[in-house]
Amino acid sequence: MTIRNVAYVVNMFPKLSETFIVNEIADLVARGVTVRVLSLKPPTETVRHGVVATLPLERMVFRDEAAFRRSLRQAAPDVIHAHFATEPTRVARALAAELGVPFTFTAHGYDVYRKPPADLADRVRAAAAVVTVSDANAQHLVDTHRALRDRLHVLPCGVDLERFCPALERLEPATIVCVARLRPVKNLGVLLQACRWLEDRGTAFRTVVIGEGPSLAELEQQRARLGLDHRVQFLGAQDHTTVRDWWQRATVGVLTSLSEGMPVSLMEAAACGVPTVAPAVGGIPELIEQGVTGFVTAPDAPMHVGAALARILEDAPLRARMSVAARRRAEARFAASRQVDSLLSLWSTIAREAA
Repeated sequence: MTIRNVAYVVNMFPKLSETFIVNEIADLVARGVTVRVLSLKPPTETVRHGVVATLPLERMVFRDEAAFRRSLRQAAPDVIHAHFATEPTRVARALAAELGVPFTFTAHGYDVYRKPPADLADRVRAAAAVVTVSDANAQHLVDTHRALRDRLHVLPCGVDLERFCPALERLEPATIVCVARLRPVKNLGVLLQACRWLEDRGTAFRTVVIGEGPSLAELEQQRARLGLDHRVQFLGAQDHTTVRDWWQRATVGVLTSLSEGMPVSLMEAAACGVPTVAPAVGGIPELIEQGVTGFVTAPDAPMHVGAALARILEDAPLRARMSVAARRRAEARFAASRQVDSLLSLWSTIAREAA
């Protein structure tokens, strides 16, 4: 059965840090699928990814649940899909029951590990299928929430490999790039400590952090205490084009998170041929091939992070090999078109069975 009409329920749309939702919906629209989106909260950011205006995606967005429900009654969707197992899935489940259509949801990171809904196991059983972004997530859902493994479908979020591609030449040497929200879970103090370790070692580098959040003032204070004002820049939230430009200038990418699902920022880095360093949490060990496309470190270990960054920064032949391997891995595993192909195939099976 061909999928022609999909309804989405999300916490907030558009949201700068959730490029995976924007990209997924944009790809569906480009394929001729009718998409309607219920945003449970109004957007709070002024910066927008360019594709939001280009298509334009915001014309498909409902901010009022009653109006969204009326629209779905007039033209029932083939499937209702929610991103995150939390409130969006609760709403999608209720709407699906009311309309008599199947619903699915994608479980990502915080909604699996740190703040899962109390009835997550029941939501998994009620859904026609559950998508999650890593094998680690799937195993956690089985072990902790008694999910049936055959109900879970592992589909990592994809990256536009034409847009995110290696630069012909990296003009700025020794540039560390981190794309992350400035929140405690991202543990960016560890990155600052690793930068201090690099400084003490005498390694030439600069670090650029892209993202915004409530931890900014604390991180700026820590940067000053560590004497890193000349080494570390906080650039705030940036649109997709600017993020892409920084990845194309980067020498190495880094995350220091305490918890992750399958971070899209590291996929974007790989697509641009950038080796990465990140902790062994969530799906990161599935994303980085140890010693081949980057290094997976112990969590919460500044010296380990610093040493891994130093190896990449100071060894040009290793860096060149990792760059080629990272791009190849992205092409093999993280193409956005392949992810949407899989999602449409799953929905087609579900809709056919429902019919």
